Amino acid sequence: MRPRGLVIAIDGPSGAGKSTAGRAVAERLGYVFLDTGAMYRALALAALEGGVPLEEEAAVAALAERVSLVLEPGGAVILEGRDVSGVLRSQEVGAAASRVSVHPRVRRHMVARQREMGREGGVVMDGRDIGTAVFPDADVKFYVDAHPRQRATRRHEELAQRGVASDLDDIEKEIRARDHADSTRADSPLTRAADAIHLDTTELGLDEVVRRMLAAVEAALRAVQGG
Repeated sequence: MRPRGLVIAIDGPSGAGKSTAGRAVAERLGYVFLDTGAMYRALALAALEGGVPLEEEAAVAALAERVSLVLEPGGAVILEGRDVSGVLRSQEVGAAASRVSVHPRVRRHMVARQREMGREGGVVMDGRDIGTAVFPDADVKFYVDAHPRQRATRRHEELAQRGVASDLDDIEKEIRARDHADSTRADSPLTRAADAIHLDTTELGLDEVVRRMLAAVEAALRAVQGG
């Protein structure tokens, strides 16, 4: 086992509940939660604010290499010394993140950052390629999914709670488009690792998802500790 504990990988499409469940599991275990998707969203925000063309791989990769980006244990995302957590969930930033994340040079740089963050263990990492590309040797892997309409509904409700108007059908279209982009990109596409535990959250509540995750983690801990 790594010095600080296990590496737990949670993969799956946008809006399936990965982050909410991952944060709860990390809190219960006393682990650090790392939302790697937020890294791409923060990079996309930096590109939008800096006028960097999202389609130009070299320009976005250069930005990824020089930008200051920190994921704090409590979940805050710090971009160039500024907490940008509150703006990363917008539809504009989400769409931009999908566009910058297809670039192989960008992904290689981000994967290197993510491996460094998690190399000593004691982390729950949430993303789209954690169990397949970032930590293929993760101690426990989950693949969390849900029907696109259900995921769109959750995002619509989340935005409404923040006072942001949105259209449910438009959100679903964007979710399906991002699913397609993520699963068909050439570099580290969204896919379920062969040894990942599949959790369909379409009709599962958060408590049950967390319970199943913790049960799997506890079994892995017993195996590592020889008991």
